[in-house]
Amino acid sequence: MSEFLEKVRSYYQDEYYNCSEAIIHAANDHYGLKITEEDMLMFGGYGGGMYSGIVCGALVSSIAVISKMVVKQNARREKETVRPLIQKAVRNFNETLGGLSCKELKPKYWTKELSCWRTVELAATALEKTVEEIRSTTEE
Repeated sequence: MSEFLEKVRSYYQDEYYNCSEAIIHAANDHYGLKITEEDMLMFGGYGGGMYSGIVCGALVSSIAVISKMVVKQNARREKETVRPLIQKAVRNFNETLGGLSCKELKPKYWTKELSCWRTVELAATALEKTVEEIRSTTEE
C-alpha cells in the first residue's frame, strides 16, 4: 500500500471520515495542498453521493485535488489547460471503478464490514495515477 493510500485508509477507517473527507484530508497531507481544516469541512456533504447516491464523493474530492494543483487563478479562463486534466481524472476514476455514481458503485464494492472502503481505496488509486500522469507531462 502506498503512503497516500495508507493516509486515505487512516482517515477513512481510523478517523471515521466519509469518502470525500478521507480523500481530501489525505491529499492535503500527502501533496501539501495547504487547505485549512475549516475549509475541508466543505467536503462533508459529498459523502454517499451527496447523500443521494449520485456522483461519488471520492470523485468530487479527487476533482478538487486536481483543481487545487492546476488552476492558477480561474478555471474558466484556464479551461484549455484545466479541462483535459479534469477529464483525465474522471476517465481514470471511471476506468478503475467502473462507474461514477454511488448507485453504480455501492452494489459492486460496499460491504457491511468495510462500508465503502473498497470504493475509497480504488478512488485514491485512480487519483494517485492521475497526479502521476499530470506530473510526468509537466516535467517533460
